[in-house]
Amino acid sequence: MAASAVDGRPAGGGRFAGLLMRVLSAVVLGPALLAAVWYGFPWIDLAAAIAAPIMLLEWTRLTRGAPALRLLAWAYGLAALVALLWLRHQPVHGRETIVWLLACIWATDIGAYFVGRAAGGAKLAPSISPGKTWSGLVGGMAWAAVASAAVGYAFGLGETISLSIIGAVLAIVGQVGDLLESAAKRRAGVKDSGRLIPGHGGLLDRIDGLIAVLVAVGVARLIAGPGWPWT
Repeated sequence: MAASAVDGRPAGGGRFAGLLMRVLSAVVLGPALLAAVWYGFPWIDLAAAIAAPIMLLEWTRLTRGAPALRLLAWAYGLAALVALLWLRHQPVHGRETIVWLLACIWATDIGAYFVGRAAGGAKLAPSISPGKTWSGLVGGMAWAAVASAAVGYAFGLGETISLSIIGAVLAIVGQVGDLLESAAKRRAGVKDSGRLIPGHGGLLDRIDGLIAVLVAVGVARLIAGPGWPWT
């Protein structure tokens, strides 16, 4: 989930300012990531190998002057990549699990963006990211619930109600990841984690929520067993 998924940054151009750059980045990066996920080895491994140094460099920038935080940030980011590869390379439903996970986080981003911008309202975490709203969070949860159930139905896996609940919970997890990166940027005094995507920030700005969800789903799979969330 992007760092500004639930915020209302007044970047100019009205309530939905920045939508063009958001769509363009999704058009470029989304299909490439989906292809890597779909075809698996070696493409998903190559994607993780490319992302790892970029992510670590951006975390280093955001935690400058705080070595202890840097080690935690590195461990957090690398844990997400390990979870990505471990989940994808599962012999049963590995591909389906990652497609489901991406659908949840992308639906969260879209729902939070449009509902948050349209409805506005009370701020979610004004001291960390002043533009984010509770309405955006609720919108993201609703969209993620639908996406989670829809992917399960498309693959003929899982129970609709339980997948809807899990999708909504993952939206909250993604928002926590978003806020963690926002707090790190606020501490570092920067607007974006990097300049990888022209006009739209760094890699962490695009995958902050995804990192949190990967870690959470990896832990859930370890605890609940290899069939989760499908059985």
